[in-house]
Amino acid sequence: MKEMVINGIRIRPGQSVNIEIAIARLPTHTLIDLPIFIHRAKEDGPVVLISGGVHGDEINGVVAVKRMLEEEIFQPKRGTLIYIPLVNVYGFLSNSRTFPDGRDLNRSFPGNNKGSLASQIAYILTTQIIPIIDYGIDIHTGGRMLSNYPQIRVDFKDKIGMEMAKAFGTRFIINSSHIDKSFRKEAFKSKKHILVYEGGESMRLDEFSVEEAILGTKRLLNHLGIIDETLPDNETLVIKESSWTRAKISGIFTPVVKPGDEIKKRQVLARISDPYGQVKVPVKSNANGYIVGMNYSPVVNAGDAVFHIGKV
Repeated sequence: MKEMVINGIRIRPGQSVNIEIAIARLPTHTLIDLPIFIHRAKEDGPVVLISGGVHGDEINGVVAVKRMLEEEIFQPKRGTLIYIPLVNVYGFLSNSRTFPDGRDLNRSFPGNNKGSLASQIAYILTTQIIPIIDYGIDIHTGGRMLSNYPQIRVDFKDKIGMEMAKAFGTRFIINSSHIDKSFRKEAFKSKKHILVYEGGESMRLDEFSVEEAILGTKRLLNHLGIIDETLPDNETLVIKESSWTRAKISGIFTPVVKPGDEIKKRQVLARISDPYGQVKVPVKSNANGYIVGMNYSPVVNAGDAVFHIGKV
């Protein structure tokens, strides 16, 4: 069996270990730690990271990983599971996507131990976590008022990543190239494969998105032989290209479809009206496809992205 050491602590076969890596202090001098939970089976096997809260306002991921920690099925029969429910503690404290200085952790890799707070946490993940994992599931949400229907984002050129995405089995698999300085790209440079799961919107707890994250993770871990759990297959659609439909005028936005719906070209998806009932403009689909993401803001401006339409 290969040796496993995180932050100087050795994790032996059959051990469950909780590690808290000190990051820095708040202005109040309160120490901030990064809690990591490791469950290692006696039998050797793949090492999988399950992480949430890379963006501090994306609460669905935090709750999904927390629930996995609480479920007995997520004790590995072989291999190792590493859980980080909340990566960006600072953003979580301030209901913010970013760190106090405005930096995005997911654009800060590989990081620097003497850099910004985001860079320091990126450095911890790059040096302590990426070298020991084989695979990862990083759970995200859409933005403020922008809700994503449960989906996996993976680079279609990554054959292992595509195999993992199909095993995860969520409704949509969307082609997403590796983004520079992201966690996923940094792992891929080391030949490690991280799936990005998206579901729901930031600062809103969505039970459906949380449950889909947990079910998909179970399917993937079962596929990897880490847990023994028989689950029904989900119908998965591979989205080869997607684009946003934008509002042509400003006004009150009233959608008549919902995320996940199949739509037809020229179908009316919403209406935008002025506050006085004098102007009403329909928003029509420019293609056959599916609603993979949607704006829930009741008031939009001209040019705002309102529907993310995926084409099979």
